[in-house]
Amino acid sequence: MTLPNAKKLVPALIVLAVIGLGWYGWKTYSHTGPGEGFASGNGRIEATEVDVATKLAGRVEAIYVREGDFVKAGQVLAKMQIDTLNAQRDEARAQYQQAVTNVAAIQAQAAARLSDKATAEANVAAREAELDAAQRRLSRSETLSREGASSVQELDDDRARVRSTRAAVNAARAQVAAAQSAVEAANAQVTGARSTVQAAQATVNRIEADITDSELKAPRDGRVQYRVAQPGEVLAAGGKVLNLVDLSDVYMTFFLPETVAGRLAIGAEARIILDAAPQYVIPASISFVSSTAQFTPKTVETESERQKLMFRVRAQIAPELLQKHLALVKTGLPGVTWVKTDSQAPWPAQLQTKLPQ
Repeated sequence: MTLPNAKKLVPALIVLAVIGLGWYGWKTYSHTGPGEGFASGNGRIEATEVDVATKLAGRVEAIYVREGDFVKAGQVLAKMQIDTLNAQRDEARAQYQQAVTNVAAIQAQAAARLSDKATAEANVAAREAELDAAQRRLSRSETLSREGASSVQELDDDRARVRSTRAAVNAARAQVAAAQSAVEAANAQVTGARSTVQAAQATVNRIEADITDSELKAPRDGRVQYRVAQPGEVLAAGGKVLNLVDLSDVYMTFFLPETVAGRLAIGAEARIILDAAPQYVIPASISFVSSTAQFTPKTVETESERQKLMFRVRAQIAPELLQKHLALVKTGLPGVTWVKTDSQAPWPAQLQTKLPQ
């Protein structure tokens, strides 16, 4: 080996030695721990995941983000093709206009039926007036006939006139009833036509809502974890296009024995150390302790068996802290969460908060 190569190799060996010592120290510490008053559990960094999916079946037209991109709530992430929806909307609008025109025509017919009814009622009034006059004339004729001042022929004519005008009144009243039925039928047609207009407008609104929903927007701030679909793919209704991670809701789930979990309070302090970055200590707080044990035998009788009961616990990282280090947040990283079994015990130097600058 030449001297220049040896000079280059020495710094590299020193770096490897430092890394090796650090790794050995962390492994040793992770097994021995800080001593009495503390307990730990292994877990992985997790976060709330949100699927961005299409409401309707269709073809993906475009996706505007890549895996790893940070997105804001309301940001348009992808778009579905809407050619069919546009055609359906145009058809629905035409049907709406036709329904509006139909309402106007039916309202005109209803107005005509009202006019017919008014004419029929006027005819009834005229026929009733004629009947009244005929009855008065008949009454006079009957009086004159008894006195011998009027002929029998005149009396018969007046009686026939009363019968005729009475029949005319009844016919006129029948016309009024028919006109009333026609008015009611026309009003029902108007109501039906207006309902058709409302239904057509609702169809237009629904299709426009579907067109709006064809733009797939981020439901919350987060980071794109997966592109589940690609432009050009045809998806069924509810088909997933993207998977987002909500970086304001990051936590580690781990398990603790009953003797430890039973003493943990919601909000209690915790410390997370990741395998990939053992030099950092991340502060967290207990946000969840399961009310039921995991890995539990069906029959638990002895004290030793009861000690095997494990409870699921969640340590939450503060959203304010996450916002300062969004680029470093990665889900799936394994690590260890430390908690206090003695709430009065101070955190040792090894578990004091230490974050990247």
